[in-house]
Amino acid sequence: MQVTATQAKNRFGYVCAQAKSEPVFVEKDGRVDSVILSLEQFQALQLAGGNKSMALRKKEFNSAYKDWIADQNKHFDEHGLWCDGLVAWQEAS
Repeated sequence: MQVTATQAKNRFGYVCAQAKSEPVFVEKDGRVDSVILSLEQFQALQLAGGNKSMALRKKEFNSAYKDWIADQNKHFDEHGLWCDGLVAWQEAS
């Protein structure tokens, strides 16, 4: 379900009831800004994420994809970037 922020405000009880069966996407200024979930859906997301800190997740990502990151940086060193505004891959700290 997708609603505008005004609709979500004006029909909050209905939106909360709908969120028990499906995520409700709240649109602001023409694009999705927020999502309303049931408590069960939220708890499932927390469990799936393992409640790891962002620093730990970055470290795990860098470790798991170190070969891919090296390939991307090698390609950048050899060919540069194909579009203005892009930046080379940097290992997360």
